[in-house]
Amino acid sequence: FSVTHICRDVNYGWLIRYIHANGASMFFICLFIHIGRGIYYGSFMLTETWNIGIILLLTTMATAFVGYVLPWGQMSFWGATVITNLLSAIPYVGTTLVEWIWGGFSVDKATLTRFFAFHFILPFIITALVLVHLLFLHETGSNNPSGLNSNSD
Repeated sequence: FSVTHICRDVNYGWLIRYIHANGASMFFICLFIHIGRGIYYGSFMLTETWNIGIILLLTTMATAFVGYVLPWGQMSFWGATVITNLLSAIPYVGTTLVEWIWGGFSVDKATLTRFFAFHFILPFIITALVLVHLLFLHETGSNNPSGLNSNSD
């Protein structure tokens, strides 16, 4: 598989992979600090900006999940099986949705291919959502510790 090829055959591929994996963990730490700051300063009162931020969080978590599956080990396989099966609890469409995500009736190579595609496409969607998040933030103004209006020039 590609991840194995990157780690074993590409010069310093192992380093790139581990920087990518640990960078994702650092990104989530920064994200949780950002959310904590937003809760502390009451940013949830700005509903448009906050809701886009929640969508960003969920999209980022989805990207991390599909990236977790890509090494295709036992933990990845069973993680994909368990987490995607949670969607089957959705009434009427759950099992169809799970089969669409899997690309068949079980987690296999088709699932891995789809997850590679999702892991590539979702960061572009995240970038677009960040721009929308910043647009709403520009319109409403930012919360800050001093409590001063950011437009008070």
